[in-house]
Amino acid sequence: MSGIFDGLLAEIAGSASVRRVGRVVETRRGLAEISGLEGATLGDRVLIHSRDGAAGGEVLRLSAGRCSVLPDASGDGMAIGDRVELLGKAEIAPDDSWIGRVVDPMGRALDGRPLLRGAVPRALRAPAPAAASRRRLGARLSTGVAVFDTLLPLVCGQRIGLFAGSGVGKSSLLARFARGVAADVVVIALVGERGRELREFTERVLGPAGMARSVIVTATSDQSPLMRRMCALTAMAVAEHFRDQGLHVLLLVDSVTRFAEAHREVALAGGEEASLRGYPPSLSQAIMGLAERAGPGPEGSGDITAVFSVLVAGSDMEEPVADILRGVLDGHVVLDRRIAERGRFPAIDLLRSVSRSLPEAATEEENTLIRDARALLGAYDRAEMMVQAGLYASGSDPMLDRAIRLWPGLDAFLAEPAPATGVNGSFERLRACLK
Repeated sequence: MSGIFDGLLAEIAGSASVRRVGRVVETRRGLAEISGLEGATLGDRVLIHSRDGAAGGEVLRLSAGRCSVLPDASGDGMAIGDRVELLGKAEIAPDDSWIGRVVDPMGRALDGRPLLRGAVPRALRAPAPAAASRRRLGARLSTGVAVFDTLLPLVCGQRIGLFAGSGVGKSSLLARFARGVAADVVVIALVGERGRELREFTERVLGPAGMARSVIVTATSDQSPLMRRMCALTAMAVAEHFRDQGLHVLLLVDSVTRFAEAHREVALAGGEEASLRGYPPSLSQAIMGLAERAGPGPEGSGDITAVFSVLVAGSDMEEPVADILRGVLDGHVVLDRRIAERGRFPAIDLLRSVSRSLPEAATEEENTLIRDARALLGAYDRAEMMVQAGLYASGSDPMLDRAIRLWPGLDAFLAEPAPATGVNGSFERLRACLK
């Protein structure tokens, strides 16, 4: 019977009877200067009571007798002398009942139904599990997509990046993962998405089957940079909640680029100087700290298999966000606009994509098939312009002759859904393509 009241008791416990109170003494460059909040620390949440109602904020800077707060909203209606409550460090209290729900970065329901707090609050900025205690990557996962069952295997606890421009099928591929990857729970962070796309994603793209095992955390593009940055942190905390119960969690973050842009806005407001093509120096730690929290858990817990999407303008894989993230992940998948324009989805450029779970994730025979398929696709890619121009004479190169013959089947294979027989069936289909 005690479990019935856990959520209610958590709500009561979270309602503090006494809070420190300060006052707004100055506003400048989007920040509110607050006096009287002794004991405040960097990153603490506050509640600002203005004539337009109460709005949250975050402590960005500290000085003697004062702290600088960035409000969650525009700050319209704020006045000198307004009361400011110190709420403490940013926390979320996930609960198992959140599965199938849509929440905002503060853990409030967005689907119109009541949502209670969990029993145990979790800090949004938590450290990653100790490196020495983490398990190795686990077994290969069935994904529902033939190319990820074979040529780009995804294993339990792996972290991969999905690098794509806008409009090349990134969200559709993430939804296929949400529906098809073998996991106990799926946590999806929609960072800075257009507001109209939320319902379309949940009802049409993800569908009832995907929602039945998912928790969606969202902050739309019109919300403050604090909310957009917090969206990814909240999703990670929710994933850690289920991981600590021994479950396998699939975490999908769309996108790290918008998380980085929100972090830049917050950091510049706090006084950081821009350096990495306009990004602040703290960006590297913010992205790597987020990525390192995913992956294999310590002994006795579950794993977080993560897919982080990155928006790359003009397929520039050297831009700061892509470069930082690629260096800490266990693989990257590149979606190419030219492939999408000829109608093949997912528009994966296999030759620019890699899974660092290989060769351990496949048997010796499967690795031979993977190497053979990559060699053939590489041979065709190098000679494609010459072949299409009619400059290649058949019989000049046996390897290229075979690549030309098998290319249509291999290219079609990269877009196929996995058969009902899963990974084994996908490899059987690949064998057939290589004959």
